Amino acid sequence: MKLSDFDFDLPDELIATRPARPRSSARMLVAEGDAIHDARVTDLPGWLRPGDRLVLNDTKVIPARLNGTRTRQSAQGEVRARIEATLLEPRADGCWAALVKPLKKLKPGEEIVFSDQLSAVLDRVEGGQALLRFNRTGEDFDAALAQAGAMPLPPYIAGKRPADARDKDDYQTVWARHAGAVAAPTASLHFDDDLLAALQARGVAFTHVTLHVGAGTFLPVKVEDVTTHRMHAEWGRVSPQAADEIAATRARGGRIIPVGTTALRLIESAARDGGIAPWEGETDIFIYPGFQFRVTDALMTNFHLPKSTLLMLVSALMGQDRMKRVYAHAVEARYRFFSYGDASLLLPGPSHATRAPDRMS
Repeated sequence: MKLSDFDFDLPDELIATRPARPRSSARMLVAEGDAIHDARVTDLPGWLRPGDRLVLNDTKVIPARLNGTRTRQSAQGEVRARIEATLLEPRADGCWAALVKPLKKLKPGEEIVFSDQLSAVLDRVEGGQALLRFNRTGEDFDAALAQAGAMPLPPYIAGKRPADARDKDDYQTVWARHAGAVAAPTASLHFDDDLLAALQARGVAFTHVTLHVGAGTFLPVKVEDVTTHRMHAEWGRVSPQAADEIAATRARGGRIIPVGTTALRLIESAARDGGIAPWEGETDIFIYPGFQFRVTDALMTNFHLPKSTLLMLVSALMGQDRMKRVYAHAVEARYRFFSYGDASLLLPGPSHATRAPDRMS
């Protein structure tokens, strides 16, 4: 299986830099078996059935991008350097792993001042990542970070414009609860309170799980034989309540539909030994064509990068040929791509769902 099998031509102007407003007004491509339909996210209740269950990732994105200053004393006076840090994950010793630019301008023990309330010292460097020890911890750290930090927009958006105040709302789901992600579960960004109410009225149930999305989600695949690619690890949790809800829905014949590839990867990690069970830990599960899905019946997701692991995941669910047709249609119909782009609802067909969709009139 070659990396080139997952390539396609994408016009640059189809990369969205702002989300649709309101959130649920975004377009939604529905791939139902071999058929392709053009719809809106507001139509989602009509494509689902009473008794279906949406699995939602309730991770909360932290404002992980920081800009600060390092100051040194020299014979000529103070020498300052601008430093950019993107937080990746907390470590057990109290440090934060971070990507720092330019790292060569920082030495262990030197301080970076990000704001009047927030600063950090470079503790050490490991594997190209800086380990930063901040002057604040706990709720004090959270408050100072909220004031000083910016949302860590994906590279394909950050390269077009800087993050701003709108992104602190736009790049967060309405049900975000557990802080720790440095990237949003972007399919969930299409949901607002009105859509959730319409889904609930339809008889669709919700289950919350937590997967803290890491910056590694944006790393490119660099091997031609994709089966040799190694995924980054991310921390997640499927609570006993979540596992019970999913198992009960499956027992009743309802469909399990993750919203986003992060929720899908997590519940499949929790079901790798059979039926769904409570689970907590780091997962580096890599889903590509040939994968046997044990829990997932369908998927709501955005449109993904060429040659990405996420495109491989949706190809595993729908089949490579079918996904090539879906993406060709999306490009031709001018759907908006990536984190702030439009949505797709992937319904594989009889092998995953036993009853035809019961759409609302």
